[in-house]
Amino acid sequence: MALPPIIYEDDSLLAFDKPGDCAVASERGGPPGPALLAQIRARYGAQVATVHRLDTETSGVLVCAKTKPALDFLSGQFQARTAVRVYHALAALLPAERAAEALMPVRGADGVLPDEFKIELALGEDEHQPGRMRVYKRRGGRPGLTDFRTQERFRGFVWLECRPVTGRTHQIRVHLAAGGVPILGDALYGDPTVELRLSDLKRGYKGRADEKPLLRRLALHASEVTVTHPVTRLPLTLRAPLPAEFEVALKYLRKFGAARSAELSRQR
Repeated sequence: MALPPIIYEDDSLLAFDKPGDCAVASERGGPPGPALLAQIRARYGAQVATVHRLDTETSGVLVCAKTKPALDFLSGQFQARTAVRVYHALAALLPAERAAEALMPVRGADGVLPDEFKIELALGEDEHQPGRMRVYKRRGGRPGLTDFRTQERFRGFVWLECRPVTGRTHQIRVHLAAGGVPILGDALYGDPTVELRLSDLKRGYKGRADEKPLLRRLALHASEVTVTHPVTRLPLTLRAPLPAEFEVALKYLRKFGAARSAELSRQR
């Protein structure tokens, strides 16, 4: 299997544009076949290591260190929270009554999502469901903080910029689900009844009996990572373009799924 597209490479580091549904390391219950890190090491050597976490289902920028000094320097930035990560997500706007039942509702009394908001909830493993994380409201878990910006609003959906401050497993996914705006296509934390189909957006379009959703994967993409280079000590920003299926979904949402004018006036 070919390696993903290389975003950047020099003597110290490698950065890939990882596809969705591609495990970085071997996981119990993960997709079959060799994990990405094993393939990278087969080509570049056993010393190569990843410097941050990226979920199997999430696409986008994956940064690897080629040397031990680079690994120590880069991973230290993620631990110190000086590395900046930018994700984009297409999330579902649940009905108001269901959104109000969320652990930490983020929509206002009028049902509108703020232009900017943050979710701060402790996260830890779900002892009853291996491989799943949950919110710890009182004791337990580890602190989790994510900043969000609402970039575009549609009927039933919202396009978000997500900036995790901490780096907990599944952090963005759990935080948005707890806020009542779960990421589309999230099999662990989302709403399986919510799908994005062209027939639901375009008037008069009935679709085919076997019509498929416009997005059939987790709608979360790691768009950008900024680190200080381990050798030059200069800022380095690594970017991965949106996957084609994201672009298609956004195209149809912008064309047929714009929020109603009354709703837009409230949002402004």
